[in-house]
Amino acid sequence: MELQFAPAQECDIERIYASNKELIDTYEAVENIDYEKVLQWVLKKIETNIDEYIAVFLDGKKVGYYHFYPSEGKMELDDLYIFPEFQSKGIGSTIIQRCIEESDSTIFLYVFAKNVRAIALYEKLGFKIVKNIRNTRYIMEREK
Repeated sequence: MELQFAPAQECDIERIYASNKELIDTYEAVENIDYEKVLQWVLKKIETNIDEYIAVFLDGKKVGYYHFYPSEGKMELDDLYIFPEFQSKGIGSTIIQRCIEESDSTIFLYVFAKNVRAIALYEKLGFKIVKNIRNTRYIMEREK
């Protein structure tokens, strides 16, 4: 599988935001959060950092996004989204492997506790749960 990577553009903000919102709606205990405030924070985060996001292509077709950047002396893998019609094809694994190869530091990420498919993938690639956040999210890390 030959993936191509390019910087995300401002026109990608809406799709990245929609992917974020879908995960929140699916996996977060929305009754326990200030939903509108969280969504505003997510949108501002994406808008502020869009120049750091990467769009992923397969055979010239956009299949997802991710954001991989230094944070807290480590590297954070954030907002890894593969569009539903392209999931379970090894794309996420390929992206994560790319991040592992690019980094000389520990990599960490946040994942919803109910997202068992994502957790299984991360564990298969060497990530371990290091922190439980309000029983809805985990921080997972992979040591270098």
